[in-house]
Amino acid sequence: MKIRMLMGAALLAATASAAFAQAPSTPPAGGGMTAGGGMAACREDAQKFCADKTGPDRRACMETNKDKLSDACKAARAARAGGQ
Repeated sequence: MKIRMLMGAALLAATASAAFAQAPSTPPAGGGMTAGGGMAACREDAQKFCADKTGPDRRACMETNKDKLSDACKAARAARAGGQ
């Protein structure tokens, strides 16, 4: 009986571990402006204006420089803002 309980507990723990190991569905910390983040149009602008920034600092930098961004990046940012 104890063996069954131990095996059941081990199976439950293994299943829970696998569930927590799944990839998160949130955007990358760089504000989605990294490769694969859906904001490829902003990659060059991010490098040009905010290369030394990451995460929230990069988002703030892009917002500060929004008037200088390329038309493609402005459009991508507008589309992203509309989708949230």
